[in-house]
Amino acid sequence: MNSFLIVVPTLNSFLLLPKLVTSLQLQDFRNWRLIFIDGFSNSDHIDWLERCCASESRCTLLMQDSSESGIFGAMNQGFSCASENDWLLFWGSDDWAAASNVLTLLLNTIKYQKCSPDMVVCSGLYIDISRNVVVRSSMFQPLCLLNTFTYRRALFLGYTPPHQGTLIGPGARARLARYADGFRLSADLDYFLQLSRFNDLRVQVLDLELVHMSSGGISGQQTQRRLQEVRHAYQRAFGWLWWFPFIVRYMRRLFSLLLVSR
Repeated sequence: MNSFLIVVPTLNSFLLLPKLVTSLQLQDFRNWRLIFIDGFSNSDHIDWLERCCASESRCTLLMQDSSESGIFGAMNQGFSCASENDWLLFWGSDDWAAASNVLTLLLNTIKYQKCSPDMVVCSGLYIDISRNVVVRSSMFQPLCLLNTFTYRRALFLGYTPPHQGTLIGPGARARLARYADGFRLSADLDYFLQLSRFNDLRVQVLDLELVHMSSGGISGQQTQRRLQEVRHAYQRAFGWLWWFPFIVRYMRRLFSLLLVSR
């Protein structure tokens, strides 16, 4: 039976986590697991995590392996926790499910496919929680079942699967089961780009709002490094043509911001 594994790297972020946990406990689909992978937080944070796991049997706490550094190191550790039936989802401490039926809708989509997709890409909304307003949306295009060619073409046209809204299935993990080293902020983009090198990849893109994400965070505070890493990821995937998806990516981001601001 299909199940959902949500992996959340944490570091002294326990004040944010109740919203995430509650949004999962309210799901009408019950077959999910939540793993916190903690980067050696303070005692208050660890105490909260231990109480949460004691009261909710579907929650587990793991300490981050010292050989896996940074947030993507924690996420690589999460890859190894997934079983063959798990759909793997990576969230941050300040993310939460958009509605109580999103996991059921996802499962129904996967279950009725003639051939199970390797990834399922949904949309998400970035929320300014201080004002409770939508900052921008995150959606991949086109909304259909993509093969390797059409998926790679979408990436070249600057579309980016939001990692918080992307379920990594067994088929994707069989091809690529960890993020590349050397990326601090954009290993998720590099992962999606490197997957496009594999033949017979099946990516289902849905018009389904899966997750709400708090705007800001570390990636928004390190713009120069992020731009360097995004360029490197596109160079690894497209060589000297890296500049085209790079420019179009940020044009799409700007357009999304303008749409929301209207």
